[in-house]
Amino acid sequence: MTTNTLAATRPTRRDFLKSAGTVGAMALTIGFEWSSGRRALAGAVAPSAGAAFAPNAFLRIGSDNSVTVIAKHVEMGQGAYTGIATIVAEELDADWAHVRVESAPADAKRYANLAFGTIQGTGGSSAMANSWMQLREAGGKARAMLLAAAAKEWKVPVADLTVEQGVVHHTASNRQASFGALVKTATTMPVPDHVQLKDPKDFKLIGHPAPRVDAAAKSDGTAQFTIDVVLPGMLVALLKRPPLFGATVKSFDAAAASAVPGVVKVVQVPRGVAVVAKSFWAAKQGRDVLTVEWDDSKAEKRGSAALMDEYRRLADQPAVSARKDGDAAQAIKDAKRKVSASYEFPYLAHAPMEPLDAVVKLSASSCEIWAGDQFQTIDQANAAHTAGLDPQQVSIHTLYAGGSFGRRANPGSDYIVEAVSIAKAYGADGTPIKFQWTREDDIHGGLYRPMYFHKLEAGLNAAGELSGWRHVIVGQSIVAGTPFAGLIKDGIDGTSVEGAANVAYAIPNIAVDLSTTTTGVPVLWWRVVGSSHTTYAVEAFIDEVAHAAGQDGFSFRRKLLDQHPRMKAVLELAAEKAGWSTPLPPGKGRGIAVAEAFKTFVAQVAEVSVGKDGQIKVDRVVCAVDCGTPINPDIIAAQMEGGIGFGLGAVQYGAITLKDGRVEQDNFNGYRVLRMNEMPKVEVHIVPSTEAPTGVGEPGVAPLGPAVANAIFAATGKRNYVLPFSRAGAA
Repeated sequence: MTTNTLAATRPTRRDFLKSAGTVGAMALTIGFEWSSGRRALAGAVAPSAGAAFAPNAFLRIGSDNSVTVIAKHVEMGQGAYTGIATIVAEELDADWAHVRVESAPADAKRYANLAFGTIQGTGGSSAMANSWMQLREAGGKARAMLLAAAAKEWKVPVADLTVEQGVVHHTASNRQASFGALVKTATTMPVPDHVQLKDPKDFKLIGHPAPRVDAAAKSDGTAQFTIDVVLPGMLVALLKRPPLFGATVKSFDAAAASAVPGVVKVVQVPRGVAVVAKSFWAAKQGRDVLTVEWDDSKAEKRGSAALMDEYRRLADQPAVSARKDGDAAQAIKDAKRKVSASYEFPYLAHAPMEPLDAVVKLSASSCEIWAGDQFQTIDQANAAHTAGLDPQQVSIHTLYAGGSFGRRANPGSDYIVEAVSIAKAYGADGTPIKFQWTREDDIHGGLYRPMYFHKLEAGLNAAGELSGWRHVIVGQSIVAGTPFAGLIKDGIDGTSVEGAANVAYAIPNIAVDLSTTTTGVPVLWWRVVGSSHTTYAVEAFIDEVAHAAGQDGFSFRRKLLDQHPRMKAVLELAAEKAGWSTPLPPGKGRGIAVAEAFKTFVAQVAEVSVGKDGQIKVDRVVCAVDCGTPINPDIIAAQMEGGIGFGLGAVQYGAITLKDGRVEQDNFNGYRVLRMNEMPKVEVHIVPSTEAPTGVGEPGVAPLGPAVANAIFAATGKRNYVLPFSRAGAA
């Protein structure tokens, strides 16, 4: 199927269950151990017994016909709750109007992300991919048990029964029963070892637009984010951090802060000095007048320009090989025509709409956390270590998160650890403390997309064919020095070279090298991770090579993708839907780019216009995506649109710059994001597929930057080698 940009579908109203105890009804809980293959039914729990769930429960059906899907992934705007619910409801044949979603507790043994191993968490666009078969089986086995229950009650063969929208039918006797009416008997049925899952041609929910399960709550204000949490006796804390990365507290004077009405306590913690108060404003005022002397003897004091100068120098030094096919150096030396370019990428902040926050209730024997938690297992372990507890003593209530783009999933659990350390320093007396970052804290707070420098060379033979390609990448490792350092293989951090070392183009001689730098600036994965910079370098450069060969960017790429049919297909679809071969009027340009990220293939064509003042405006982006089986076309389109807006803001304006080690930006006035009036018209086309689904939260970002850059070249004849465009202009 293909779909143009989809109009918003008006959702039906949803009532979310806050806990099983609020249902007041008997519930059927289905659970199984995925890793071992051992299934075990938890059994029914009487209403008077309260909430009780079997290990690895993914589904609860109430006698009120409610179908509650337990989501092991956080909902941070990407549509995970709706996708997860759709998979379960499809195999269950549930009535979508009765489907609800609630967050799973932090427990990696039951709710591990199967793509991560034994870690519960969300990231890498893996939510749908790792849940696909797991949740289909959960829904399919529950359906089989409901059918068995009806067959037992009616004394008829299971084969004579059908299910439609949460109701079991026996056509011959004209009997029917809702799921809720069958719960009591269904709890006595054995869990089948195997069930026949649906043929994709029989899908009724998967592949079709369905209202998001979180739409109503987010529209009427009842959705609860961490910033909304209010607990009896709760205090609010803000943290004053050092202005230089690597600096520490030398001394502080709390007198002025303590004198602010509403300030309760000022405490030192490993990462700074916290002001704990009765309200956010009191904590903010107290922090503003807090005096801290910093020890910056081990701090990073270099600026962005000095760092980039060092990166340029390193690009000409020996580096570690990430890929080597043939002899790229010799092929380029022997080439009829040579092309070279270099690209500079700044640090980037994640800047989610909801700044980082967490609520902690800490006592001597337990730690309870409320947060839009993206990395439950890591955060649970780090919180426990900070509090001096065992991980089992730490419980996490995962709430809606107001965006993340990777920021809430960090190996050090920075904002969680800060919150727990403040609660501990306060006294660990059970007082709930809401720890809040401001926007300025978010921009200054580190864990950025790393700065990178790319240097590329290519050679064309006498026939105008690409014969050699050399790509050198210089930048920081995201995983070095973290628990994920095992991802570094033979000196190569895969997150630094993805999108470059696995370039799909058929080039006979190719070399990709990596020079990993060390700075005091803390870094982290950012939406689409390595492909956020590698795809720009590859796709902008391949366009320049195509131009040097006297060919258009689409045709040149297409000939190099015969061995990658899915990537070639999205390239062709985007070009077709964009009208690639149709001429544009003067002052307009069209550019194309294609990428694979997290096993999802995306191609985009951007159209730009140049005003009389020379200003560039992106008018239109046509996007083609192959993400395997499309679970919800509305959400796929929305994520492509969101990725395009996110990526466009980054390439036009995004930059965290340092002066003598200090971040120069403070808020959105200095760290610009895309504004609504700057959003181009977007068309999304989805490639039909029966392959297993892959992710859509990140891949839409990857090709946007180079597609726009190539369109700017088509319109102006100028290339952009330094990002963002607003900082460098067209070189």
